[in-house]
Amino acid sequence: MADDLSLQGRTTILSLPKNRTPAIEVEDLNLWYGKFQALHEVDLVIKSGIVTALIGPSGCGKSTLLRSCNRINERLGYVTTTGSIKVLGHDIYGDDASQIQVRRNVGMVFQRPNPLPLSIRDNVLFGHRLHAERRANRSDEDAMVEQALREVLLWDRVKDRLQHKATGLSLEEQQKLCIARLLPTKPTVLLMDEPCSALDPEATSAVEDLIWDLRGHYSILIVTHNMAQARRASDECVFMLMGRVVEHTATERMFVSPQKQETSDYIEGRFG
Repeated sequence: MADDLSLQGRTTILSLPKNRTPAIEVEDLNLWYGKFQALHEVDLVIKSGIVTALIGPSGCGKSTLLRSCNRINERLGYVTTTGSIKVLGHDIYGDDASQIQVRRNVGMVFQRPNPLPLSIRDNVLFGHRLHAERRANRSDEDAMVEQALREVLLWDRVKDRLQHKATGLSLEEQQKLCIARLLPTKPTVLLMDEPCSALDPEATSAVEDLIWDLRGHYSILIVTHNMAQARRASDECVFMLMGRVVEHTATERMFVSPQKQETSDYIEGRFG
């Protein structure tokens, strides 16, 4: 059922200001891993407050583009980039840009849940404690923990075991906790790289519902290989092929009447 392309997407009822600053603006972005060029002249505008899905075959540059949006690619010593990426109007590759501030404003969720081997409470507070100039008092921390866990729909499940190890949670709960861990730092953008790939269908549905609930409060860019998931859980889709953006449009339009033949071929399973 999770792979059934006949599933209809969620109804979009979100109303956003037309003059809102884009969440992410990518201009003429090129990226090389050593001598191999992974991204070619990428131009892309991601709207604020919605869910945008990056789709395309393996190796097309989706995850590379996603990771460029919070400079995590720089952890590899052999990556070269040209062009620019702006987050809410600020050039994250500019001379005055701080990697720490960029990663505070642009949170990242990975394919497999990666809770720290700490308590549930300390997991939620980890990012805040790392970035805050001074540690908050106990009551303020308690409030942060409750708010973050409520936002990811975990509070009622774990409120009586906040001191238990986070690694004892189910995979669905761990992935929700990893999202909650980002929230106390007050990010504006959430990047998600195949966040449901390690989950069973029931857990996948729960995380998709959470992503949909978070839109409007956060701008979400998600990489997925699951066409049904892209259709169900995004407002807009970006189709990539061989390191280039081929098509970017409303999700329903892309799946019903794609403008490019390559997009149609991929969606209909002719390659990928």
